[in-house]
Formats: sequence, C-alpha cells, structure tokens
Amino acid sequence: QVQLVESGGDLVQPGGSLRLSCAASGFAFEIYNMAWFRQAPGRPREFIGTITAVGDPDYELSVKGRFTMSRDNAKNTLYLQMDSLKPEDTAVYYCNTRVPELPWGQGTQVTVSS
Repeated sequence: QVQLVESGGDLVQPGGSLRLSCAASGFAFEIYNMAWFRQAPGRPREFIGTITAVGDPDYELSVKGRFTMSRDNAKNTLYLQMDSLKPEDTAVYYCNTRVPELPWGQGTQVTVSS
C-alpha cells in the first residue's frame, strides 16, 4: 500500500526554522524524483521544490535560499529544512512525486506567527 506520511510541522515565530519529514512506503522511493508542495488557506496547492532520485534539488523562487530539500533513500524519507520562515509560509505541507501520482498524505501544518 502506497503511503506518504508528513510530520514535523509546528507553530514557529517569523525568522525561525523547522525540519519536515516525509516517510514513504509501498513504492520504489529511491527511483522517483520527489517534491514538496504546500497549500495555504483559501489557495490552491502549490509546488515549492523538487529533488531528483540522486539528490539534486531545485526550488521555486518563493523559497529559494531559505528552504533545503534532502532525502535518505535507505530510510525512504524526504526532508525539508525551512529557515528564515515568514508568515506567508504558513500552510499545510505535503510531499509527492514531482508529477503527483501518489495518494496525498494528510500533510503537516506549519504556522508562522508571532
């Protein structure tokens, strides 16, 4: 059974940091280009960055220089290190393949507020 389980979200002050995790199971994680997405209240889900199967990342301009993606293929886990967080980063964060083709997980809530 294919499953994506995101975790690590929290309430954090502007300028703070968080590290999100995405535990994947039920598919050959190591051969897929993976990605992070987010959905803010009242807005559509948006793509924020991708990482190739061998670990090369690429980011949308809105997060470039602040967010860092990584992966551990031995643990079937995707990571998102988020630094210099802004209120506009508040959203539910999800992982999926670069072209989303897997069932979405429940996401993890990130709230940036003072």
